Amino acid sequence: MIRTRFTEEFGVEHPVVQGGMQWVGRAPLVAAVANAGALGFITALTQPTPQDLTTEIARCRELTDRPFGVNLTILPAINPPPYAEYRRAIIEAGVPIVETAGSNPAEHLAHFHAHGIKVIHKCTSVRHAVKAESLGVDAVSIDGFECAGHPGEDDIPGLVLIPAAADRLSIPMIASGGFADARGLVAALALGADGINMGTRFMATVESGIHDNVKQRLVEAGERDTQLIFRQLRNTARVADNSVSREVVARLNDGAAFEEVRDLVAGARGVGVYETGDLDRGIWSAGMVQGLIRDIPTCADLVSRIVGDAVEIIRGRLGGAVAAQPVAAG
Repeated sequence: MIRTRFTEEFGVEHPVVQGGMQWVGRAPLVAAVANAGALGFITALTQPTPQDLTTEIARCRELTDRPFGVNLTILPAINPPPYAEYRRAIIEAGVPIVETAGSNPAEHLAHFHAHGIKVIHKCTSVRHAVKAESLGVDAVSIDGFECAGHPGEDDIPGLVLIPAAADRLSIPMIASGGFADARGLVAALALGADGINMGTRFMATVESGIHDNVKQRLVEAGERDTQLIFRQLRNTARVADNSVSREVVARLNDGAAFEEVRDLVAGARGVGVYETGDLDRGIWSAGMVQGLIRDIPTCADLVSRIVGDAVEIIRGRLGGAVAAQPVAAG
């Protein structure tokens, strides 16, 4: 058992989080994570409507009696989703924890807090984490450059970003980006974090609802098998290396505008990868940590292994590395 400020304040057994993942964060996976003693998040915008989100939350409750949360990613858009309605669905469903990401969460924070909901805000820089704390969030999740999805534009890896953020924050902090095993958990704790967030690793589990071809690809891929797209647009995203992501990078390098690659990066094509197993159907998120994924366990086995091995590392290899002080002669 590993106790941290995060486990104590959020009522979770283990300091392990499955953050929101578009098209992946659905009830069966989230419930399996919760039943394993970790914290899982349903991804709100994976559900087509707020009413669908209400149904998915109820579905998750049928599968677990342990705490779980909902991710609400807030991004600028010409025709934005009805965020207020999704927020209302989360509140009315009595969800205890929300993970916000993307834009400033201030508009939603007071509403969630008024109903006793704790908020974890995902950030990619120290300055944004400090701002989030000043707004009153209950914890932050800090995303290093290794992560899948959007790593920000500063390119700061976790080995620097995590302790830099820990030096500036007083609220619990979850380390995200590059975590897959016990070694990562122990390292994150040593760097000042109170737990770890894993996305790509939880994709490669039995209960993850994506096609087995995708899971097998995560096992087979190395740490170099990702692409950074949209760098030229200052909206960098780390995705799996495939023919589509390579084409997007090549076109943008040649000066193409976003409109010229819009069809290649369409969400419908991306979700098609997860549904059909056609790895070149569209772009799909994967972190560099895929180079550390060796198997496809159940969520229970994965979480138990990570926590158990972390305890062994702390008590054994690290504890044994500390030399006893010699007793002075009397």
